[in-house]
Amino acid sequence: MARVADLITYPVKGCAGTRVQAAELAPAGLEHDRTFMAVGEDGTFRSQRRHPVLAVVRPAVLDGGARLALSAPGHTDIEVAVAFDGRRRDVSVFTWAGQGVDQGDEAAAWFSAVLGAPSRLVRVPPEHRRETSGETPGSAGFADGHAVLVASWASLDLLNERIAERGGEPVPMDRFRPNLVVDGWTEPHTEDDVWRMTAGGAELGFAKVCVRCTVPTVDQETGTRSGPEPVRTLAGYRRGPDGGVTFGMKAAVLRAGTVRIGDRVRVESRVTSPT
Repeated sequence: MARVADLITYPVKGCAGTRVQAAELAPAGLEHDRTFMAVGEDGTFRSQRRHPVLAVVRPAVLDGGARLALSAPGHTDIEVAVAFDGRRRDVSVFTWAGQGVDQGDEAAAWFSAVLGAPSRLVRVPPEHRRETSGETPGSAGFADGHAVLVASWASLDLLNERIAERGGEPVPMDRFRPNLVVDGWTEPHTEDDVWRMTAGGAELGFAKVCVRCTVPTVDQETGTRSGPEPVRTLAGYRRGPDGGVTFGMKAAVLRAGTVRIGDRVRVESRVTSPT
C-alpha cells in the first residue's frame, strides 16, 4: 500500500525545505510553499542554478506567517515582520512575469550579503493569480511552474543502484527538492504514469514529468556543487523526447485538503488511460 513518506515545503524559493508532519494542500501547493523568493535588481528570481549557496539558507515561518526567520552559515540570523501588502516589485520566474510585495531593506541587505549580489526579498501578493500549464492546468506561487512535485522512493532506489554500478555514491532525495514523497510503489517512476491520485484529503492531477536542470548536482547540506551525479546517470536512461533528463512528476491540485505523513496514496487513473 502506497503512503505519503515525506512532506516538504520551501517557504523561500531555492532555499532549504521544511519537513512537516501535516499540511494544508491548497490550489497553489503546500502551505507556505514558495511564498517568498529572492530576486535580482531586475526582478529575476535567484536560483541554485547560479547561487547554490541558497541551499543552506534556512527559512522558518513564524507566528502563523506573520514573521520570517532566516539563517545561513557565516551570517547573523535575522527575523523580519512579513509585509503582506505594500510596495510592489515586478518579478519573473522563467517565462512568467508578475509582481511581489517587497519585504524591506533588512531582508534585502541580508540576502545580498549571503549571495554576494544585490538582491531583494518578495512575497506573493494578495491579488496573485498565476495559471500553470501542462496536461492538467492549475495554479502556483513562485514555484518554477507547478504547484506540487511528486517523487517516489522506488525511483530514487533505482537511480542509486545505477549510480553504484558506475562506482558513484548514492544521492539523497533532497537533491530533487520534492514536495510529496511516496513510499510503497514497487515500480520505479510510477509517478510518471499517474493521471489522477489522492493523498489524504487532497487530489492531484498530472501536469508533466519534471525535466531536471543542474540543481540536483548541488549538495543541499553544504550549498556547493558536487556533480556530475545524479544528472550524469539519469541522462543514461531518463531522457525525454526533447532530450531533457527527467525525474519526478509535476502536479496540479484538483481538490484542496489536509495531507499527513502516513496518509494512503491512491492512483485513481493513469496517463495511459485517463478518465
